[in-house]
Amino acid sequence: MNLFDQVSEDIKVAMLAKDKIRLQALRGIKKEFIEAKTAKGADGELSDDVAVKILQKMVKQRKESAEIYTTQGRPELAEGEVAEVAAIEVYLPKQLSGDELEGIIKGIIAQVGAEGPKDMGKVMGAANKVLAGKAEGRTISETVKNLLS
Repeated sequence: MNLFDQVSEDIKVAMLAKDKIRLQALRGIKKEFIEAKTAKGADGELSDDVAVKILQKMVKQRKESAEIYTTQGRPELAEGEVAEVAAIEVYLPKQLSGDELEGIIKGIIAQVGAEGPKDMGKVMGAANKVLAGKAEGRTISETVKNLLS
C-alpha cells in the first residue's frame, strides 16, 4: 500500500476514534498529496519518494511554527503543532542517528575525494542524493561542515 492509500485509510480510523489532532494532520497530508497529484505537469500519480519529500516539508513547517509560537508565549498553539509533527512523522522513514550519519558522510567524502571546506558543494550534492528522506538537510549540512573543517 502506498503512502496516499495508507493516509486515506488512517483518516477513517482517526474519524472513528474521534482523534481531532491526528485527523487534522492526516487531512492536511492528504490535501498536499492531492495537490501534488493534480499539479500542472504531474502525471496523476504520486510516488512514495515525492510523498516523503512532502511529509518532510510539512514536518519542517510545523516545527518552525511551534518555535515561533513558543517564543511568542503561545504554548497551547505550539502543543498543537508538535502533536501534528508526531502524527506526520509516523509516515516518514526512520531517521539516521548521528553516528550512522557521520559514517555515511565519511564514506561520501572519501568517494568524492573532498579535502576541505572548499569541496562542501560536491559532498552535499552526493550526500543529499544518498541520504534523501533519512536525515534533515540542516543536519547533513552541519555534519559535512564539521567533517571537512
